[in-house]
Amino acid sequence: MGGRSPSQPGVHKVIMVGAGGVGKSALTLQYMYEEFVEDYEPTKADSYRKKVVLDGEEVQIDILDTAGQEDYAAIRDNYFRSGEGFLCVFSITDDDSFAATQEFRDQILRVKNEENIPFLLVGNKCDLDDRRRVPFKVAEERAAEWKVPYVETSAKTRANVDKVFFDLMREIRSRKLDEQRPAGGTKDKRKRKKLKCTIL
Repeated sequence: MGGRSPSQPGVHKVIMVGAGGVGKSALTLQYMYEEFVEDYEPTKADSYRKKVVLDGEEVQIDILDTAGQEDYAAIRDNYFRSGEGFLCVFSITDDDSFAATQEFRDQILRVKNEENIPFLLVGNKCDLDDRRRVPFKVAEERAAEWKVPYVETSAKTRANVDKVFFDLMREIRSRKLDEQRPAGGTKDKRKRKKLKCTIL
């Protein structure tokens, strides 16, 4: 036997969300191919997959870069449903894109119907600090409110690009491990059920 079947690399499904023009594709392409694409014409959602080594373990990352279809609620909900973790991207030079992150967060929580989803708030274009419109502190406060990490990236200089993908994969992985634990683990729903059963 090839010895691969029991331990085929796990796949972590990452969805890129955010307003248009914030650099979702630029971040994805920089992570996948280590190249900066300045003017990427997003016409359709693109899916990328690559093998990476996460803390010494070989895994696959599957990235869905959403583009253009955000207007179709049904398509968008489908994407959100299939995702295991989300990079919610805005541009630090664009207030509106930051405001839009709230809506993306709400939509994802509605579709997933649970709170602790692997999720990172990402302020892209940190190389354009002189044109910053969203103060670091403000973004950090929003992330703290959502209980998620906040990281600033630059697809251009590659700053923190690997970090956000790897951090998110770690969150997805620990979430999966939690779910594999025997009942009575971290989910309070289960605990509540369990309590009900033990009133004998």
